[in-house]
Amino acid sequence: MNSGDTAWVLVSAALVLLMTPGLAFFYGGMVRDKSVLNMLMMSVSSIGVVGVVWLLYGYSAAFGPDLGAGLLGDPLRHFGLAGLLGSGSLQQTVPSAAYVAFQAMFAIIAVALISGAIADRARFGPWLLFVALWVTVVYLPVAHWVFNADTEDAAGNVVQRGGWIVNQLGAVDFAGGTAVHINAGAAGLVLALLLGKRLGWPGEPMRPHNVPLVMLGAGLLWFGWFGFNAGSALAAGTTSAVVFVTTLGATCAAMLGWMLVERLRDGRATTLGAASGIVAGLVAITPACSAVTVPGALVVGLVAGALCALAVGLKYRLGFDDSLDVVGVHLVGGLAGTLLVGLFASDSAPAGVSGLLYGGGFGQLGKQALAAVAVLAYSLVLTLVLGWLISRTVGFRLPAQHEIDGVDGVEHAETAYHFGGGAPHHRTAETAHATTRVGTTQTQETAR
Repeated sequence: MNSGDTAWVLVSAALVLLMTPGLAFFYGGMVRDKSVLNMLMMSVSSIGVVGVVWLLYGYSAAFGPDLGAGLLGDPLRHFGLAGLLGSGSLQQTVPSAAYVAFQAMFAIIAVALISGAIADRARFGPWLLFVALWVTVVYLPVAHWVFNADTEDAAGNVVQRGGWIVNQLGAVDFAGGTAVHINAGAAGLVLALLLGKRLGWPGEPMRPHNVPLVMLGAGLLWFGWFGFNAGSALAAGTTSAVVFVTTLGATCAAMLGWMLVERLRDGRATTLGAASGIVAGLVAITPACSAVTVPGALVVGLVAGALCALAVGLKYRLGFDDSLDVVGVHLVGGLAGTLLVGLFASDSAPAGVSGLLYGGGFGQLGKQALAAVAVLAYSLVLTLVLGWLISRTVGFRLPAQHEIDGVDGVEHAETAYHFGGGAPHHRTAETAHATTRVGTTQTQETAR
């Protein structure tokens, strides 16, 4: 055990946890004021549901001994973290419990990301059910494929098999471009199509109600993302330092790339565009941060920022209502970053692999493409099954009148903002009828 490495991993875990409230602010600012509390709740509630699942059987299913073919870990081997508290890994210099905590935060934010695709129109109870089912059926197997490397003893003998993408295939995904972003982006696309468009979209303007809140969320995401990426080195050393720098460079370039597209296309750069460009850069560099040099990171960020800025407009052409651009930013950004490893990876970077443009041929590009397609297809199919079952049984979408009234008041009996004296008042059908009755009586009295 190394106390410095342990401290870095625990601090990184806390940074990644902060990303979920940051995401809540980012999403919350982009919706209408009658939906902001629901967006906050959809992110924050994911912490509660996924946290319980992860500690009971989630970690074991993702990082336990492989059950065969590199597809899933044994969910019962470490049920309730049995056998892990106080123990250390053969390949890490940190306690197992520290790694459990760190990886828990990845599972949490992967689910929370999906919520932005169905803003304004999903029932809260079914959302919690979806969170529990999706993390179990979709995220845990994919995390096993991507993150669970074979465990070796001091002599180099494999003592525990892991997932097929990281071991048999050899694709590079340092911090979750496939497991988190492609996975969540594909799920967001499915749910957006399954639940249908918001009432009035795209004809009715649905502008962000609080852009400063969006920028605050983007800043918190950027801050926490250094733990997300650099913390994945699991040690306070050269790799974490290099990853920190490449994450910084790609994000800066992506923000500029997004604003450049806005300037050329629309005549002006926007605050919302800058915030979205930050997130696009963070998404794209996540799989590539250990595999590229600084110039490579800048190219990855610039390409991802411009590409995602163009991609968010496709929902209007294709007619699917991805409310907060989960598909355009996370799916497209995750695909871009994963594939660009196959082009710009350099063996001088910590990952030690070479892409096509650095003399490595097409081999690594093919591995990256196969990993991306496998995760994309798996998430699309399983999310469709889960979403359809929830819609057919308990109902996933809000009734039309509830959507018009606002999900905050209907689902949570709260409003985000209250101006003026007196207590906040939630206008329901019953109170509206009573108000009409009183108004009619007062009119009749005046007439008499």
